[in-house]
Amino acid sequence: MIQFFSTLSGKKEFFEPINPLEVGLYTCGPTVYDYAHIGNFRAFIFEDLLRRFLEFSKYKVRHVMNLTDVDDKTIAGAVREGKPLDDYTARYIQAFNEDLRVLNCLPPHEQPRATEHIYHDGGIVDLIEKLWDKGAVYERDGSVYFRVAAFPGYGRLSKKKLDMNIAGASERVDADEYEKEEVTDFVLWKKAKEGEPYWDSRWGRGRPGWHIECSAMSMKYLGPSFDIHAGGEDLIFPHHENEIAQSEAASGAHPFVKYWLHCKFLLVDGEKMSKSKGNFYTLRDLLDKGYDPMAIRYALLAVHYRHALNFTLEGLKEAEDAIRKFDDCYWECLTVKERIHEGGAWRARQMDVHDDILAPGLEGWIGCMTKALGDDLNISSALSFFVTGVGEINRYLAHKIFGDKNIAAAIHFFKEADRLFGFDIASADAIPQAVEKCMREREEIRKRIKETGDKSLWAVSDELRQKIHATGWLVKDGKPGEPSTVKMKRRVWDR
Repeated sequence: MIQFFSTLSGKKEFFEPINPLEVGLYTCGPTVYDYAHIGNFRAFIFEDLLRRFLEFSKYKVRHVMNLTDVDDKTIAGAVREGKPLDDYTARYIQAFNEDLRVLNCLPPHEQPRATEHIYHDGGIVDLIEKLWDKGAVYERDGSVYFRVAAFPGYGRLSKKKLDMNIAGASERVDADEYEKEEVTDFVLWKKAKEGEPYWDSRWGRGRPGWHIECSAMSMKYLGPSFDIHAGGEDLIFPHHENEIAQSEAASGAHPFVKYWLHCKFLLVDGEKMSKSKGNFYTLRDLLDKGYDPMAIRYALLAVHYRHALNFTLEGLKEAEDAIRKFDDCYWECLTVKERIHEGGAWRARQMDVHDDILAPGLEGWIGCMTKALGDDLNISSALSFFVTGVGEINRYLAHKIFGDKNIAAAIHFFKEADRLFGFDIASADAIPQAVEKCMREREEIRKRIKETGDKSLWAVSDELRQKIHATGWLVKDGKPGEPSTVKMKRRVWDR
């Protein structure tokens, strides 16, 4: 059984989807006014792990991630650069999707943009009009507000009460910009200011508020009630609290979302990330410094999502070491697989054991990884089981217990781990023939050097190494008397 900690109930709950045939998953995407930073990607990678685990567990998942492409920040950026809003945000939408690809996050099935869903059937204006007809909203000077006091249970997600000054809990509440009945009421439709982009409505020219965008788009693609809504803990109040109020007031559906999952903040060197402190990193900053994208993914993933993550460059280097060890093990398996098929000395050196001896143990570790993630995505335990499995494979490789079935079991283990963790270790199934040819030539050269002592042949060996590197592969020389292995270079970021 799978259990997740739901913010709404404040406890772990057994996961039972509303529709057993398809899990509805909505994750809050970025506001596309700048490049996303690593704190953002902590949430996106947690959400990617959640989706991967559900799909690994045989659930069909429909994943929707919105893009906020109209708000105060996007409008200010477009004005600052003298560009139309769509042109300004297009650059950051493209950059965000490139970053997701580099970090090996699965693309959402739907990625709706707010500006494309203002007049969309079942879109933002339709939803506000439905609330208007139900008497849940009111208009003041061309802006429309949700009347929080009229919604019973407001605050049950964040555990805040109306008699407290909850409006000050977020800079995006926007309490003073427009005239409201109560400070806790929130804007659904903002009257357009001079020079701002606008859309026509029954209340005049304006644009949507932040909160109504997510309600309209999530219900458009997933229905009035769906399974999981995930995001960072900073979104609990007011954003997700307001989503519940306006969505349930409009549809009468209870609950709007069955399970709410939120990840904790990311700290950098023990402090909140801040440009003034010099500890602010976008993903692209780290890539420019030469860090492996999969090491970044590992570092952001390896701490449980409900625990604060302290991100350090030292920790990132440790993550690079871990990824390198996983890579080395997998590519040694592929190299050995090629040598076994060649026959000769490699096959003759196999120990006299049952060739399928490794498979049951690795299947057991896959089961342990899955069971750990079923306990509220217990990633630390899941990764420890993965590391144990890799260690077992390395012991078999060291003792030359590498028959066809054992190697197949090891490769299968890495591919299953990739499905769960997304580390992109086993993306290739074989070593290209051209690389293999260079490797065999280089092994013959190294063998001749050992036999003849002709040091001039090292230049030929180095030339073959560079030829291999030029194809996107790396060479790792074995111990004296042992063959070299190769592995594919880590994915690079193409700016």
